[in-house]
Amino acid sequence: MTQVQRRAAGFTILALLAALAGTVLVLTTPDALAAAAGAENGVDPGVRQWGYIAAALATGLSSLAAGYAVAAVGSAAVGAIAENPDLLGRLLVFVGLAEGIAIYGLIVSILILNQLG
Repeated sequence: MTQVQRRAAGFTILALLAALAGTVLVLTTPDALAAAAGAENGVDPGVRQWGYIAAALATGLSSLAAGYAVAAVGSAAVGAIAENPDLLGRLLVFVGLAEGIAIYGLIVSILILNQLG
């Protein structure tokens, strides 16, 4: 395992731990606070909690997938550019498409949060 792979694995573990901590915080919200927050706009507190978890998972998992995709496509692109520098413009499109996965997840989480109010 190279140093870059170890560093990437460490960041992935930290991201998963942060997502787990956020999930625990959302699930352990006191009932009174959740009821007060849900009573403002008519959303059930249980639905609100699961909505926040869904939004967090949509953003987090799409970001992890985008990171994996960019790593795979980016390393292949660097190898191809080393052999033929004229491919730079075309290969940047592929890296941008892989990055779009994270944007789609962010859009989905924004739509979920808009439904929660």
